[in-house]
Amino acid sequence: MKRSWIVIVVWIIAGVGAIGTARELLYNLWYLLTALIVFCYAWAWTSIRWVDVQRHTHTNRSQVGKMAEEHFVVTNRGPFPKLWLEVRDRSTLPEHAASKVVDSLGSRQARTWSVKTRCRQRGRFLLGPVSLTSGDPFGLFTMQRQLNHLAETSFIVYPATVDLPFFAPMMGPLSGGGTLRRRTHYVTTNVSGVREYAPGDSFNRIHWPSTARTGRLISKEFELDPTADVWLFLDLERAAHVELIWAESDGRAEMLLPWERPSKLRLAPSTLEYAVTIGASLTKHFIARDQAVGFVGYGRHREVIPADRGERQLTKILELLAVISAEGRIPIGEVVAAEGTHLGRNTTAVIVTATDRDNWVSAAYELNRRGVNVVAVVLESQSFGSSTSNEAMAAQLAATGVLTYMVREGDNLVQELATPYGHVGTQAKYQVQ
Repeated sequence: MKRSWIVIVVWIIAGVGAIGTARELLYNLWYLLTALIVFCYAWAWTSIRWVDVQRHTHTNRSQVGKMAEEHFVVTNRGPFPKLWLEVRDRSTLPEHAASKVVDSLGSRQARTWSVKTRCRQRGRFLLGPVSLTSGDPFGLFTMQRQLNHLAETSFIVYPATVDLPFFAPMMGPLSGGGTLRRRTHYVTTNVSGVREYAPGDSFNRIHWPSTARTGRLISKEFELDPTADVWLFLDLERAAHVELIWAESDGRAEMLLPWERPSKLRLAPSTLEYAVTIGASLTKHFIARDQAVGFVGYGRHREVIPADRGERQLTKILELLAVISAEGRIPIGEVVAAEGTHLGRNTTAVIVTATDRDNWVSAAYELNRRGVNVVAVVLESQSFGSSTSNEAMAAQLAATGVLTYMVREGDNLVQELATPYGHVGTQAKYQVQ
């Protein structure tokens, strides 16, 4: 723009001089500059017109460690070629470099490119908005056009998960827990009765003997399998979490080609990120085994997801864990004491915390005494930069009969969540090479 202002100032001086002196040379110079300004402005204006930009996102969800992929198509639908076009994407997804300069785009031609970004941070981000910028050959004018049809769209990155071959066997009078006399829309192995066929019932729900006997379609009703619910308690108290500074040399800027996968999962050295990853992994572990999983967390607000099973429940919990933050003020002991009153016998409560205060041990012990199977996952706070250690608290939990796991910064989660605190031998069986 500085260059355009210089040309305009020279154009004004030439015009004033031509009128004042009536010299032909100044008139010719003024005419030349007038034609140049009009030509460049018209070129810049037409450069951003009759251009169509399309973006195609494969999915609006991804996961930490996986790829987010987009495909862009820029089409010149006008009669004039485009000298250069800058497609500027203002997405908030970290390291998502979708902006591109397209040069020499002829009439009725199109240019395509793909963008692959490895997701390194959980959260909810925005893809877009997108703007189009171009100018004239002499660089006098630059014009920009906002592409309203490519407005902001939401993109969510789920937390990372690990596959756990083994974790805390469920305890109860039956395999997995007590029988639950609850009707469900899921198809299970427990048939509780029959009813009239309803539109939408699948063929595997039809009870053919009753259908043949009555002459009309009869559907089966099911009960939940005899398994105990699992409730995940995630400590979101702000004072309970600590983190280390993650230097570039720690692997955050590890150079990988788009199609390569990292050799191992690298989590930020933060107790919150470890707690969220552990919570997501446990949810996936229990859902895969047809357990009903619920979630409790007191962050900025009270977050409770009732216990349920299936992929839909997994998605609900992962979406919450993707955006959750440690902004709570209520200690985990008060959360367990308040929410634990709703838990029945043979229910399993998994408590994930990094606190170094042991005032919640009594709440966990009280739940255990009432017949709730309590499992504690303690993040060793000193390994994450805290001045104090909570390992003694883990030993105290284990001594009261609470099944306890301890995880330190940099640990292999698959191995550590297969070895209860104070136990040996389990790790060798489930160790991942």
